[in-house]
Amino acid sequence: MKIKSNTQLSIFNTFKTKGLELTGEANRQRSILTILANNVNPAERTRTGISQKIAKRQGIAWKNIYSGIFRDLDEILIPLEIVEEDGRLPLRRGPKALQEKGIPYYHLTKKGMLVALCISEVKNRDKILREFFLKSDSNEKKYEKIITDLSETSPNFIYSIFQKYVKAFCDNRIKDLVPFDLSKLKDISDESLIIHREILDALLKLSKQDKEEAIKFLSEIT
Repeated sequence: MKIKSNTQLSIFNTFKTKGLELTGEANRQRSILTILANNVNPAERTRTGISQKIAKRQGIAWKNIYSGIFRDLDEILIPLEIVEEDGRLPLRRGPKALQEKGIPYYHLTKKGMLVALCISEVKNRDKILREFFLKSDSNEKKYEKIITDLSETSPNFIYSIFQKYVKAFCDNRIKDLVPFDLSKLKDISDESLIIHREILDALLKLSKQDKEEAIKFLSEIT
């Protein structure tokens, strides 16, 4: 599928005049990916099912947001290979042609799993992380053990790295999400990552007593 030049994932987009408040498009795309990440039944993963699920949470009529959901899927998420069709549900009513074709429902691709890992609303990120590495190639698997281990002890740190990686893609600073290669982040100046590295290096050099004092100090401020 040919991707239009202006096709861009918008999950980090914010209003220019409202600080860090996410735009409607950003919230919509996040909601779609969250629903698909939860692997709900096929009926809830159709365009209509997704619209109804989001609308119910927002207390609005699902038909009011259907066109936005349709656009996000067909013009953004599917062309970017973040979401793909997972099958079709048969129709008992409606036009004959539509009954024969059925209604498509969707799931996350490998790229989609990577994006879902950076969305805090996704509650089963540990499961998605395992599924992502099951689909990974040999070069990507070199990160599996350390990322899996750290996700259990330092989940906020690990998922913040996925967030920075995906945001770099959204900002056109990384050409593509896969193959997953964290070395791409080296070319992106990020103060928080530099601070994390600096703290880790410092802790490794400290004596046992000094480490305990440093941890006690950090506990006072976090």
